[in-house]
Amino acid sequence: MSMGVLVLGLAIFVANHLFVTMRGARARAIARLGLNAYRALFSVVSLVGLALIVWGFADYRAHGWIDVWYPPAFMRHVTVGLMLISTILLTAYFIPSHIKARAKYPVLAAVKIWAFAHLLANGDLGSILMFGTFLAWAVYARIAAKGRKDEVLPTAPAGWLNDFIVVVVGVLVYLALGYVFHPIVIGVPVFGS
Repeated sequence: MSMGVLVLGLAIFVANHLFVTMRGARARAIARLGLNAYRALFSVVSLVGLALIVWGFADYRAHGWIDVWYPPAFMRHVTVGLMLISTILLTAYFIPSHIKARAKYPVLAAVKIWAFAHLLANGDLGSILMFGTFLAWAVYARIAAKGRKDEVLPTAPAGWLNDFIVVVVGVLVYLALGYVFHPIVIGVPVFGS
């Protein structure tokens, strides 16, 4: 059952986000519902999908773990290093900077790195399914974004102060995820043994 809940959550979450890439259908939905109602519906569906993913994956980890392969121990260190880049890119989404302008779509870049990094360190079926799905979605979404004509890409501000702020805040988020969130919420320590 846990794998079914995980797959259902992934299907809902990804289908909802794939709809965003269908610009004509999205525009018709916004025209029909209004921008605020569309955003609210998008958020609710995303949260339902995310809740099912979390529930399904947690139940899978507790009761249905299936090993597919055993990653070498050094992959854990590669994952930890890649996650620093991912958190800096995620932070860049919120702060105008040269990093944001260069990445163009920093959230998609962050998700790709996050998913790829976790695929390197996790060889169980549930992880491969979950992180592989997120990686495939992020790659598709980035390719789809290249063809958009209705979007304004970020531009770099004058000076480099915001880039410094992005890196500092990104490092703080990275440390909080590694020392607090991952060991307490996920139950897997990142740093140390």
